[in-house]
Amino acid sequence: MNKIKYLSTLCIVMFWMTGCQTNKLPEATTRASLTTDVNQYQYLIGPGDNLTIFVWRNPEISGSFLVRPDGKVTTALVEDIDVSGKTPTALAREIEEALSKYINNPRVTVSVTGFQGPLSEQVRVIGEATNPKAVNYTEHMTLLDLMIAVGGLTEFADGDNAKLIRVVDGRKQSFEINIDELIREGDISENVDMLPGDIVIIPEAWY
Repeated sequence: MNKIKYLSTLCIVMFWMTGCQTNKLPEATTRASLTTDVNQYQYLIGPGDNLTIFVWRNPEISGSFLVRPDGKVTTALVEDIDVSGKTPTALAREIEEALSKYINNPRVTVSVTGFQGPLSEQVRVIGEATNPKAVNYTEHMTLLDLMIAVGGLTEFADGDNAKLIRVVDGRKQSFEINIDELIREGDISENVDMLPGDIVIIPEAWY
């Protein structure tokens, strides 16, 4: 049954990939840019995140809040604040503006724990990984970091025929990645950079 489910999922993904161009990614020593500079990456809040909202001199309206599946939180004075996809700093300024109707010159700090992030920021691994799942993107994440997060390859994986699907300039592109060479043979030149929204597809070897 699991075999049928795997094949069905793989067929859907391969259909989705149709028409994508297959290229070779540069190795991780040549860093990809998230904007104009990879160092400008900032974490975006997403459903499932735990937020600590601190309002200076107003402990009664400060507290911890879980971001709901709809991307919102409800505080003591402001209901249904849309927080998903925003940086903690941007959210703090927005809450200050909303609270200014009730409090004179509010000062707000937002911190995040229990990181999940929005779906657009996650990197997904499907197929023959030990624990295929969506992993929250972190700054400077590489393919090796991602494979550690999913527990590496199964014994049935064909890691050197894996594909990475990435949206480039609004278009899906398929890139060849050699995971076997990276984690089983130690070829660090195969350690490529990951970006938010990437999908790694690891097929099963056909013996």
